Amino acid sequence: MVSGQKVDTFILLGLSHPPNLRTLLFLVFFCIYFLTQLGNLLILLTVWADPKLHARPMYILLGVLSFLDMWLSSVIVPRLILDFTPASKAIPFAGCVAQLYFFHFLGSTQYLAICHPLRYSVLMNGRLCTMLVAGAWVAGSIHGSIQATLTFRLPYCGPNQVDYFICDIPAVLRLACADTTVNELVTFVDIGVVAASCFMLILLSYANIVHAILKIRTADGRQQAFSTCGSHLTMVTVYYVPCIFIYLRAGSKSPLDGAVAVFYTAVTPLLNPLIYTLRKQEVKSALKRITAGRGVASANK
Repeated sequence: MVSGQKVDTFILLGLSHPPNLRTLLFLVFFCIYFLTQLGNLLILLTVWADPKLHARPMYILLGVLSFLDMWLSSVIVPRLILDFTPASKAIPFAGCVAQLYFFHFLGSTQYLAICHPLRYSVLMNGRLCTMLVAGAWVAGSIHGSIQATLTFRLPYCGPNQVDYFICDIPAVLRLACADTTVNELVTFVDIGVVAASCFMLILLSYANIVHAILKIRTADGRQQAFSTCGSHLTMVTVYYVPCIFIYLRAGSKSPLDGAVAVFYTAVTPLLNPLIYTLRKQEVKSALKRITAGRGVASANK
């Protein structure tokens, strides 16, 4: 595109990869997307179908998380899969705006509440659950709107090649024909500092949990609790650390950014059902009841 013309289409260059791995990467990300949708859909249907689950706030929140993960994956991964095909990598200006908005809306709507883990069943109720979900969605929508507005209010007059696999703030800002200092500062504070602060608070919460676990008398009880906390903390780290790495360095042009971003955009939505839900005995029991019920219904026909 000739410099000076107004950009109406962006070209997503995608992830850097050796040409001989194109087919393998296509299959890998296709499987990631398929399994992400399947796993999260299974959680949604199980929570909806089992009265013992959809009456409990914890499983309502996990169901909402699965819903968000399905949409977050759909905003990101199909475009990523196209990088490994001969299909056009062009995305309209409006499509780029929409992708950036929904990526930040859905990404920032994901929540984790472990302030008082040992008193969860006493503190949590249906009303508080509804308020948490509504508050997270409103805050996520405001965040996405602010970032999309600030990013695309700038003039873009060429070139139009986004050196990334999605339309995200750092990569798009590098193409702006104006000073981006304010945008980079807002991104640094609104995403980088906030994410880092949340991560530190979560680590402090887990420190309290570990302190409580050490008081458990039986070795089996401590081992089970540490196993659960370890898997949860791993997921939190996979989500927050790459996010912090990218947005605290908004002006960076490191080729590692794209590879790092894959963890919290594609891998986390895949693993969330396994870590937070499918390992729980209540969910396993619910799946058995649903499967058994369908088997009986089929036999009676």
